Amino acid sequence: MDPLMLARLQFATTTSIHFLFVLVTLGLITLLVYLQTAWVITKKPIYERMTRFWGTLYVINYVLGIAAGVVLEFQFGLNWSGLSKYVGNVFGAPLAIETLAAFFLESTFLGMWIFGWHRLRRGVHLALLWGVALTAYVSAFWIMAGNAWMQNPVGYEMRDGIAHLTDFSALVTNPAFTMAFVHATLAALVTGGILMASISSWHLIRRTADYELFRKSLRTGLVTAAVAVGPLLHFGFIQAADMAPLQPSKYGTPEQKEAKIAEWTAAFGPGDYEPPLAALHSLSFMFIIGFILVLICLQFLLLPKDLLIRLRFPLWILLFALPLPFIAAILGWLAREIGRQPWAVYGLLRVEDAVSPVSGGVMFASFLGFTLVLAALAITNWVLIAKHAARGAHDDLALGRPPEQQSADDRPDPAFV
Repeated sequence: MDPLMLARLQFATTTSIHFLFVLVTLGLITLLVYLQTAWVITKKPIYERMTRFWGTLYVINYVLGIAAGVVLEFQFGLNWSGLSKYVGNVFGAPLAIETLAAFFLESTFLGMWIFGWHRLRRGVHLALLWGVALTAYVSAFWIMAGNAWMQNPVGYEMRDGIAHLTDFSALVTNPAFTMAFVHATLAALVTGGILMASISSWHLIRRTADYELFRKSLRTGLVTAAVAVGPLLHFGFIQAADMAPLQPSKYGTPEQKEAKIAEWTAAFGPGDYEPPLAALHSLSFMFIIGFILVLICLQFLLLPKDLLIRLRFPLWILLFALPLPFIAAILGWLAREIGRQPWAVYGLLRVEDAVSPVSGGVMFASFLGFTLVLAALAITNWVLIAKHAARGAHDDLALGRPPEQQSADDRPDPAFV
């Protein structure tokens, strides 16, 4: 068993699983901010019920996603000690900021939001949700900044074979970062919109009692996805164009590829410096799915509302479209990461030098353990989301339940209020 291949397979599997949590988190929190803001401004009860229902799904995904993220980070020290040593002085800064934003600020704001229903003023309660959203995007910002440095190292110097950051501002102005961050956040918005629309279509197909709530949710999700999917494709093409001069082995002309490979051969010795064709295939399939999503969103937005709901067939299409944004996002991530091969840090550190010096048996045990844990968290997440989504926006939702509907055990002790 090849330890390098197992380490790469493990990281690809577990990171892909975790990325599914991230997409839902960023997508739903943005929609929740809109829904609760609409409730505070208009004072319409339907927006409160929508916030409570979709907020319940968000909280489930967030809690299990945090657990998955903690498990994921252990791999840097266990499987990629060479990478940790080489880039720790650079990669550590954005990861530390991300940890402070995600695990401290974001979790604190979210906890106060969950338990602040009917205890805090509406404006304060809404501000907490805005805080959750902003820190979620800050978290994504720094993760993408760190990843962009591995794609295009900038603002550093080498000391004793270790990279040291010398220009912090170069991290956030990296040409490999800006468009990638925008592209990733737009992908999350499309995912959140399609998720909301697909669940709503299920309830409209079944003709559940919450007709008005899910009709409005369907429209909200579709509009969000439709507004975001066009720019998503646009910035995807811009990102590819921006990366061409930065990664000629992946995006360059044949002449540029040959020149770069010759340069690496002289510096690092003979080797296979061609990126796998799977990267380009992933990119192609991602854009195909993106265009399918454009057609789906436009078709539904152009149909009259009543006709859309009366004709169940379009709703079934929307329901079965649910996996598409997730598949497209994973394909895009694979294209970005596989296309960097054989480099862990492009042009500086090869993956074979970044992997930990452990046996194949140990790496296989690590692969099984991490994959099973992440898969269990993902399955639990989707089972719970499906269960609560199928129940609908019933009045006894735990999130935001009015005090008069709470049981004696749920009510706060007056001595501590």
